[in-house]
Amino acid sequence: MRAHAGGWSGSPVSVKAEVRAVVRAKIVLAAAAGASNETIARTVRVSVNTVRKWRGRFAARGLEGLKDAKRSGRPCLHGAGVRLAVVATATSSPPFPESTWSHRAIAAHLAPIGISASQVGRILADCDLKPHRVRGWLTRRQTPDFWERAADICRLYLNPPEGAVVLSIDEKTAIVARSRKHPGRTVQPGRPAHQEFEYVRHGTVSIIAALNVISGEILTEPITRNNSATFVGFLQMLDRLIDPSRQIHIVLDNGSSHTVKNTRAWLADHPRWHVRWTPPHASWLNQVELYFSVLTRRVLRHGGGSWAGTAPRGCTAATPEQ
Repeated sequence: MRAHAGGWSGSPVSVKAEVRAVVRAKIVLAAAAGASNETIARTVRVSVNTVRKWRGRFAARGLEGLKDAKRSGRPCLHGAGVRLAVVATATSSPPFPESTWSHRAIAAHLAPIGISASQVGRILADCDLKPHRVRGWLTRRQTPDFWERAADICRLYLNPPEGAVVLSIDEKTAIVARSRKHPGRTVQPGRPAHQEFEYVRHGTVSIIAALNVISGEILTEPITRNNSATFVGFLQMLDRLIDPSRQIHIVLDNGSSHTVKNTRAWLADHPRWHVRWTPPHASWLNQVELYFSVLTRRVLRHGGGSWAGTAPRGCTAATPEQ
């Protein structure tokens, strides 16, 4: 809703806005634009008496006049002290081993007061407190060169060295390979796909993947252990596959298999390999994570068939130099 020098016009409002407040504001803005009571009533779809009421209250008291008058209503069962106790409980840590408060748990904790779970819910709603909801965050390590290292990796992606191979390498471990016990139902017009609840486990598999950042091709291999020996073996295979005349630039996160002495020693002995480690807590800069995301969404999330030990369907297993 907006008012301007040329007149008044209605526009979509937030679905969260209180309907009565929106109607009153429309009446006042239309009146300020010079519309008659009849025109406003017809536009806002209220009675002329309603228009007169809110125009008069706004003229007499301004914005305060658009608020509802206080009503006696039902007297409060609990005073400020009880409300404070409810809020203090909801904003504290629950007793072990509970991880979050529920309305019932708060009521039980405050049993001597004699408050019900529904009353707890109303008090918390008034204060906009939702102890059952938890959001996580990450306190990023104060890395002095964080932005410089991040910018260096982005420059490598955007402007790779001429004739070089740019690889993004990482592992995805403990992937659960499973299939549904009974067939599902395919998507139909007006109805989403239906999936059987029960599933059969086919074990787990871990993979290591190298993404050619320039061509988008992937080389994926199953691994039995995620350690330095496995990782160096994968690098040795890539070293044999890629033209010896080409330089190789790789992006790695700070996983233990990537940073231990054995891995660093192998990289130091192979001068055509140039490494950029992502800053701590910034493994999302490693573009192979995009491949793992696609793998999860297209193959794993809805419990497809067991593909352990093979390249996922629809993904290219090709040498990075192609």
